[in-house]
Amino acid sequence: MAAIAPTAPSRRPAPRARASRRERRMTLTAWLFAAPFVILFVVFMAGPIIGSFLMSFTDMTTRDLQTPFQVNIIGLDNYVRLFQDPRFVRSLLNTFTFVVVAVPLTIALAMLVALALDKGIRRFRTVYRVGFYAPVVTSIVAIAIVWRFILQPDGLLNGFLAVFGIQGPDWLQSTTWALPSLIMMAVWRNIGTLMVIFLAALQGVPREHHEAAMVDGANAWQRFWSITVPAMRPAILFATVITGIGFLQFFEEPYVMTQGGPLDATLSTAMYTYDQFGFGNYAYASAASYVLFLAIVLLALVQFRLIGRKD
Repeated sequence: MAAIAPTAPSRRPAPRARASRRERRMTLTAWLFAAPFVILFVVFMAGPIIGSFLMSFTDMTTRDLQTPFQVNIIGLDNYVRLFQDPRFVRSLLNTFTFVVVAVPLTIALAMLVALALDKGIRRFRTVYRVGFYAPVVTSIVAIAIVWRFILQPDGLLNGFLAVFGIQGPDWLQSTTWALPSLIMMAVWRNIGTLMVIFLAALQGVPREHHEAAMVDGANAWQRFWSITVPAMRPAILFATVITGIGFLQFFEEPYVMTQGGPLDATLSTAMYTYDQFGFGNYAYASAASYVLFLAIVLLALVQFRLIGRKD
């Protein structure tokens, strides 16, 4: 009987090798789909950010646009000059004052409005919500026109004060009242955004906790501080961070309303940076923008430290 020759074993790829090839194909496909965004991000975002940061260590100005290879590296000289410039220091103080006053005020008023719309106000609730949110989506130019009419010497605010025998100042031309006037406008304009955030967060507060606290004799303030605020901490943190970042970059209000005056009383750091760029001091403006960026990072870290800590 003739011997049967053994058949050679079939060479099939191991399951791990097949899975590895499948993962590589999926990764390649994902990168192909993401490539347009990555390219746009690198060219229009990451590239300019890195370039402006490197530029801040040079003396590049308008005259160097035609001869870029003649730009000199000067190290930290631009940053030193910034803090020796009284206008930049004044802009930092104005911005710091704006943030310290406007952020807590906006948070507090938005919380009050959200609580009122969530529990207190029953009739025409939708109308009130739309009314408070309308300034958020309204053009800053339209808002500026309205507020100029309110704050001018013979405007609505001074007319209201005159009823009580108070002579109001020229709000936007007073070195004392110009910045508080812009703070009032910014707070009024941004309440709507935080109101929406807080209204959504209030829906997630367990009502049985309030009921149990009421049984134990807790009053409304104790229930709010001990139950509502801790439950809303993520929303409060988010609202505080985005509001602080936005107010650190406040630009539209002084640019449209006061042009930074009177006597730099409303000059913000963002507006100072814009002016330097307009003057052609590109490297100097880049240094100012990165000082503002550092301030934003520090503010966010402080807010996460104070509000975002876990119980």
